[in-house]
Amino acid sequence: MTSSASPRPEDENLGIGANLAYGLQHVLTMYGGIVAVPLIVGQAAGLSPADIGMLIAASLFAGGLATLLQTLGLPFFGCRLPLVQGVSFAGVATMIAIIGSNGAGGFPAVFGAVIAASLIGLLITPVFSRITKFFPPLVTGIVITTIGLTLMPVAARWAMGGNSSAPDFGSTANIGLAAFTLATVLLLSKLGSASISRLSILLAMVIGTLVAAGFGMTDFSQVLEGSLVALPQPLHFGPPEFQVAAILSMLIVIIVTMVETSADILAVGEIIETKVDSKRLGDGLRADMISSALAPLFGSFTQSAFAQNVGLVAVTGVKSRYVVATAGLILVTLGLLPVMGRLIAAVPTAVLGGAGVVLFGTVAASGIRTLAQVDYRNNMNLIIVATSIGFGMIPIAAPTFYHHFPAWFETIFHSGISSAAIMAILLNLLFNHLRAGNSDQQSVFVAASERTLRYQDVAALNEGDYFRDGKLFDCDGKEVPILEGGEEGEHALKPRKRRTEHAH
Repeated sequence: MTSSASPRPEDENLGIGANLAYGLQHVLTMYGGIVAVPLIVGQAAGLSPADIGMLIAASLFAGGLATLLQTLGLPFFGCRLPLVQGVSFAGVATMIAIIGSNGAGGFPAVFGAVIAASLIGLLITPVFSRITKFFPPLVTGIVITTIGLTLMPVAARWAMGGNSSAPDFGSTANIGLAAFTLATVLLLSKLGSASISRLSILLAMVIGTLVAAGFGMTDFSQVLEGSLVALPQPLHFGPPEFQVAAILSMLIVIIVTMVETSADILAVGEIIETKVDSKRLGDGLRADMISSALAPLFGSFTQSAFAQNVGLVAVTGVKSRYVVATAGLILVTLGLLPVMGRLIAAVPTAVLGGAGVVLFGTVAASGIRTLAQVDYRNNMNLIIVATSIGFGMIPIAAPTFYHHFPAWFETIFHSGISSAAIMAILLNLLFNHLRAGNSDQQSVFVAASERTLRYQDVAALNEGDYFRDGKLFDCDGKEVPILEGGEEGEHALKPRKRRTEHAH
């Protein structure tokens, strides 16, 4: 435990055994995501299997170092929260476009764009870190809910087998294996002890993999093929090249990454119930940017917080950042030991899909719990929630919705998370901060809601108090001041001494 007078929940150290078990659970949860980006980009560039393997190892290594920086922290770098870092999906389309315009030798241009854009992102971090006052529970609840809902298609694809071109994609065997894994998670959560319940995701993955092996649905034959130990080779694809057009397009990706990482940092703070101020947010974003700037030197890409691991923190209730730091050590080890990477790669994607339903659903449920704290009386908050979540669902419901828009616009809004975050921030600003023009009864939704008063407001009233023209007066006709308070502009009565004699 930390030695401070009021220890923060994330500073609890659970011991080596628990750290390893829970850390491995984090690695299994995000492994498919972290290897997907180098796999997709490497195949698009026409790289050999050996070179794609080097990209994957580099991504594991860089993600592990970034996770250690984010969780353990250095002065000015790292939010010291249980956040797993890995290769960001946000840049896949942009990187493939850069490679396409540069031919087979496009990787130096990609790495140069990532380095330059990340350093620009590092410079603008102070602007991003000062926006925490624009992230009340209204906004964070919308973003957390959207993160969960956005990840559900990922769980569905995993449950179907992961590879849409495979002949068994969507087979009853794959979906049945995912359903078995899901049922195992639920059964272990219900019947197990506290420690088994917390490890239910990891145990269900192990059991699911063993069952898959029994039915011949996974292949461990390639685990021992290839080198056992391999150091990342810096600048394996050549020195980075800096092209203005590539840097500008990557800068949009970096801004989207900063919005998503800000949302993830605030989401984790909300889930584990610890304070996240502008300094802590800034330290987290700086760690993100410096990791992204250094990753290309090893042969990796932009780094960001993994939303699926936010879900794992929520579902297990394990808040310790040392657990996630251990996951970072495991990732670094996997980057140095390709044989371990091949072993984890043997876990069937359908098993990950079954666990993903619980993980990603828990993120959405955490967001709904946050939104339950919001005051919806006589304001536009319900409309803000409805519009923002609806806006965030557009790219999920119709992935080609923004295909005819400019590339920069599509890059920003193709992510449901950044779409919902931008809409929630703007609408919260419009209705709850820029109050000019707001009517006192703004919405049919508000008018239809139940009329309630908080007990503390009623308790502050004295006998003979009355309202007239929107003002409160006491029995002698003197106005009682009403203080503005809270992010949503709630009113608070100023406490007064009780009168000993009452007037009627």
